[in-house]
Amino acid sequence: MITLPTRSNLDPLERYGLDVLVDLSRCPEVDDAGTGVVRLEITEADPGVADLGRCVTGRWYIERGDGVVRVPRPVLRRLGEIATGAAEQHSTARDRHGRVPSTENVLVQQNLVAEPVVARAAAELRDAVIASAGRRPVTLVAPWPDGRRWAAAITHDLDVVDRWPVFTALRIAELAGKGEVRRVARTLGSAIAAVRRNPVQRALQALLEDERARGIVSSWFVLCGTPTLQTMRAGDLTYLPEGRGAAAALRALHERGCEINLHGSFVTSERHEMFAEQRRRLAGLVQQPVLGVRQHFLRLRPGITSRGMADAGFRYDTSWGFPDRNGFRLGVGDVIPAWDGAGERALELQEAPVIWMDRALSKYARVEDPNAWIAEGLSLARTCRDVAGLWVGVWHPNLTEALGFPDAPAALAKLLDGLLAAGPFMAPLGRLVEWRVARRGVRVRGILPDGRPEAYTTAPAATRDALTLEEPSGARRYSIQATPR
Repeated sequence: MITLPTRSNLDPLERYGLDVLVDLSRCPEVDDAGTGVVRLEITEADPGVADLGRCVTGRWYIERGDGVVRVPRPVLRRLGEIATGAAEQHSTARDRHGRVPSTENVLVQQNLVAEPVVARAAAELRDAVIASAGRRPVTLVAPWPDGRRWAAAITHDLDVVDRWPVFTALRIAELAGKGEVRRVARTLGSAIAAVRRNPVQRALQALLEDERARGIVSSWFVLCGTPTLQTMRAGDLTYLPEGRGAAAALRALHERGCEINLHGSFVTSERHEMFAEQRRRLAGLVQQPVLGVRQHFLRLRPGITSRGMADAGFRYDTSWGFPDRNGFRLGVGDVIPAWDGAGERALELQEAPVIWMDRALSKYARVEDPNAWIAEGLSLARTCRDVAGLWVGVWHPNLTEALGFPDAPAALAKLLDGLLAAGPFMAPLGRLVEWRVARRGVRVRGILPDGRPEAYTTAPAATRDALTLEEPSGARRYSIQATPR
């Protein structure tokens, strides 16, 4: 628990940095400033925060005292810049797909992409609060439901359902260019054997069965525009959502209870009204609300595209990942509010950044061994576990032998088993986002005479029941009331 200073003297980005820092620390805010708990103070000291490596080794210059923790104001701004992708929001550089290049990201520039530096700073704040408390009470919000200490979401982009031989041919050309003769031969043999069958649908069913056997319910992102020759040549829209292949895929996903979201086509980044149109179209097909979105090719205009998503009514986005490498693009593996840099404001839209994606290695890093993909994915998952965070992974269901990925299906099973062995809370991404927003809203009114925190939340009952407070040692847990009196 912690009492916070007034935010009125902070600019919007500094306030955002403070809010994210406190949220990720899991130290709930206490309403009564007179309560005998640790207080946080913002200082005007400027320790120099350009070099993130020095910030990390210097524990983000968070000072401990007797019942007080002090954070320099420039630290809040720096954390805000990282968590909002501020440098990328201001960048005019573009790659061949219209994306801001990964090299514009400050964590890439300082070789810290594998580190959730914002989440680590929050852990430093939490440790400082505990160390500074003395005999003052300290309780934290439990990180995830059911006593789990971290979370993981399996997500899939449905990029291919029809015309699979075209994608096989493109993949063979890619493999040949890398000199992967053995994989070319295996792909050709499997493709010939699959001529009278649909390997895409078979791969999708096999993937769903693998997940069902492990009790996993995944989230899917589906293209929902009308393809043209131009969109197909660009690798954008490749199938009609009302077509036979897409309809069969959507039926299978619905039967398994999967969460179905929009995979925004290229045009949505420039014409935001298309977000609403594609969202309505997909909701009509699946007969359920479409609350999440991820951009195809992770193609977005940082900040601007998020504003279009929010205006279209999406609850969350998961596009802030690197297309050409894996890691922590926003310095977190968690859920944070999206940021509109032009308007200098946090949006209602929540951001759940992609941490790991299969094709980041095979397509861009030219790594064809699926075991290497999985090793990196599990390594990043361990890092998310270390900070009680959320690992979001992307696996493309078209990664099957007939489409040029002969060893991929077995690797997926290895990934799922490796994640489960580490004991995460696993659920569709939308549910995880909803729960994290509810956790963020936990407050403490004060301390009861018996020393228990009087905590409350306005979260719905279904979510509230899973919210608890805990002592730092985990020895005791405390319930949370529905609403403040």
